Amino acid sequence: MLDHSTSPEKAILVHIDLGQYAAEDALQEFTELAVSAGAEPVSSLVVKRYKLDPKYCMGTGKVEEIKQLLQVHQAGLVLINASLTPSQQRNLESAWRARVVDRIGLILDIFAKRARTYEGKLQVELAQLEYLSSRLVRGWTHLERQKGGIGLRGPGETQLETDRRLVRDRVKKIKSRLENVRRQREQSGKMRQASETPVVSLVGYTNAGKSTLFNRLTRANVYAQNQLFATLDPTLRRVWLAHQEYIVLADTVGFIRDLPHELVDAFRATLEEVSKAYLLLHVIDASSPHYREQIEEVYKVLQDIGATHVPIIEVYNKIDCIEVLAPKLVIEQNPDAKVVARVNCSALTGEGMDLLKDVIRQTAHPQKLWG
Repeated sequence: MLDHSTSPEKAILVHIDLGQYAAEDALQEFTELAVSAGAEPVSSLVVKRYKLDPKYCMGTGKVEEIKQLLQVHQAGLVLINASLTPSQQRNLESAWRARVVDRIGLILDIFAKRARTYEGKLQVELAQLEYLSSRLVRGWTHLERQKGGIGLRGPGETQLETDRRLVRDRVKKIKSRLENVRRQREQSGKMRQASETPVVSLVGYTNAGKSTLFNRLTRANVYAQNQLFATLDPTLRRVWLAHQEYIVLADTVGFIRDLPHELVDAFRATLEEVSKAYLLLHVIDASSPHYREQIEEVYKVLQDIGATHVPIIEVYNKIDCIEVLAPKLVIEQNPDAKVVARVNCSALTGEGMDLLKDVIRQTAHPQKLWG
């Protein structure tokens, strides 16, 4: 993982282009991830492949090119925008004499850096352990040279098995603790249901402005920065709307394309809260040229966690960064005849907030806004 205790680490960024996304856009997003993790990108390149090479994930020519870049920039870290197998990671580290972190490892590192609550730290540790369990062999390669010596046969394998058992025991303990937290959350949810206070959850692509919108609606002061995964731990606040009507607003972790399965699985308990919400506010960065692709990625995650049945208001945020969209409110009917509203607003300037609160109120409470 990355070391955040000193100055940013110099890193070479490599995007493996398999033709799924626009290479420049994917590399730009990966660069933002690297900076969020505390790295200092000193060089970046795109490697075009039809499929990943089983040994290095790339050709030997690119391996040599990156080795030279490491020497030129005196860097000791390579970040690769792809999911590597343990053997690919070991082979690259051996070839470059540098640390190699793939996309999953990088996102896990950011999550570890941002986790603040007890549950959040447990979820991140669980994801890290499950990710690292198949890579434990790297920590004991120095023992391989000793195999065959008198009195030293098999120490690496013995230690490795011990290490894996300790990891399994720790994973079991974390899952048990998370189950306790989940039961406590269910109890809190039942109390909210008993009070008949609707829960409205903010969802959306990372850096869409969810936390800024949360602060605007709740007058809270949760951490909000222009960076990926600024919010990790869920935050709930009670919001007054009008006429003695309240909601509980929940801020959640942002989504991203190719969100690692390790994270989806580890955070499933938290993400399932989204599926139990009365209403979802899907916050969209209207200023992003890729907002349509980001919308698709969010709906993929919502489908994975079983939240597509929850009514959604699409909130097109950051209109202060573009020409004013019109109209401010768009009303559509989905196949289930549930009203789906689209509201254009700016959480930063406050434009459109009154309209958004009115739509939330009318959607989250029995009376209807549109007759």
